[in-house]
Formats: sequence, structure tokens, C-alpha cells
Amino acid sequence: MSEMEETKMEESADPAAANQVRIRGRVGSDPTQRTLPSGADIVSFRVVIARAPTVMTRGSRQKSDWVDCTAWSSPTRRRAAVWRTGDVVEVDGALRRRHYRAGATTGSRVEIEMLGGRRIARASPVAARS
Repeated sequence: MSEMEETKMEESADPAAANQVRIRGRVGSDPTQRTLPSGADIVSFRVVIARAPTVMTRGSRQKSDWVDCTAWSSPTRRRAAVWRTGDVVEVDGALRRRHYRAGATTGSRVEIEMLGGRRIARASPVAARS
């Protein structure tokens, strides 16, 4: 894509729209690397976030939420691939709905496309065993 085409795409984007997500939590299970049928390599992982009490969650017994995340670019795949269960991480990205087909069934899921991120703290060895 030429520089002019990229500029036109940026100019045509809705200035009122923003799709930016930042979450911080613990990695729920070791990230998994796989190749999609399209040939794209991805690293998928789940971030578990303690649920803060709000008006909506006041009556809920659920103590945490989990968010699926996927790293698509080479730098973000390398970064996420070394994270381990229990590590505290911060993920920057965009909310995406991804459509898939599994046999005769089709479906979709909402996930965060990881565009950047960092490990804030390693999991303690005791927590990783439990």
C-alpha cells in the first residue's frame, strides 16, 4: 500500500470512533501457539482480572472476569509466548470479533488483538504449582 493510500485510509476513519483497550491482570494459563487454516500464526492466552464491585456487579458472586487475547504480529507473539500462568501482565490492543468455522458449525468470539504489552511481575513459584 502506498503512503497516499494509507493517508486516505486514516483520513476516512470516523474521528469519533476509538477502539483502544488496556487491561491488567494475571495470565490464566500458559499461552498457546498455533497456525490457523489461513496460514496465520497466532499466540492465544487468557487474562484473568479481579472484578471490582460496581452497581452492575453488586449482587454477583463472581469474583473475576477473563478476557481472551490473541497476538498476531511477530513482535507481540514473541512477547506473549514467554508469559506463564500467574504472571501479571498489561495488554494494549483493540477489541475484535473473530468469526470461525468448526466442522459444520460457525461461530464468533470477542477477543483483544494484542498490539503491545508487558509483563509487570512474574508468577511466584508457589502460585504456579497450585
